[in-house]
Amino acid sequence: MFADLHLHSRFSDGTFTPEELVAHARRHGLSALALTDHDSVEGCEPMRTACAVHGLEFIPGTELTAEHNGAEVHILGYFIDVTHPRLLAELARFQRARQNRIREMCARLQALNVPLQAETVFALAQCNSPGRPHVARSLVERGHCSTLDEAFERFLKRDRPAWVPKTRISAREAIALIHQAGGLAVLAHPVLNHADHLIPVLAAEGLDGLECFHTKHSEEATQRYLAMATQHGLLITGGSDCHGDSKGRPLIGSIKLPYAYVEALQTARRRRARRRSNAPVRPAPA
Repeated sequence: MFADLHLHSRFSDGTFTPEELVAHARRHGLSALALTDHDSVEGCEPMRTACAVHGLEFIPGTELTAEHNGAEVHILGYFIDVTHPRLLAELARFQRARQNRIREMCARLQALNVPLQAETVFALAQCNSPGRPHVARSLVERGHCSTLDEAFERFLKRDRPAWVPKTRISAREAIALIHQAGGLAVLAHPVLNHADHLIPVLAAEGLDGLECFHTKHSEEATQRYLAMATQHGLLITGGSDCHGDSKGRPLIGSIKLPYAYVEALQTARRRRARRRSNAPVRPAPA
């Protein structure tokens, strides 16, 4: 039995619906899936339903953009309560920031005589958590760029003329928010964010796990992260980081996480839930 614990759908910057992700997962022989859309849990219920229909285990999740001392990190939340009021309020705030970022990127493009309107991007995205890939796709569809790679290289990569930084919360806040929603907090793809030096720091801040298996991790990197996870008492996770067809080919199926790691996550989740239920209730302030 195998799992993929890092998937994106059309509810953020993926191109597959939750139902299409489940269909692909079945073809690749996966038994457990987590949906980890950026700043969104809207796809979790349709994904849960599709997994139930086809007998797959589903883990609700999300991916939060955070920072520690100016360094960007991505924190995955697993087994979160997708109805948790504070989580939903914070996700709505992050989504508004994402939409404002799209408006600013389009304003910068227009200043470069590239007449792309934010509403065009929103119409293409059809979600509450739009991102740079939607701007890139819009640039290609409108004929301003030939490929997604060109769109990023000319306009959207860091330090390019239409790049706008993300709104980020602290890694400590991201971890705390996930815990408040009943979830486990995992550092995503550390190699992409050059975050090795932050792993012990975040472990001390309450991080639960480390994404050791990822399509951008070499075998050497994977072994390094497995050793670091063991050293710092972190759970081990992995996933393809599939965004559908937007990056040339679907990545789902390229990472098959052994199910034993999912069982370890489940055990940690139950342990955390017991601690929460046994915690003393603090009296309300007078």
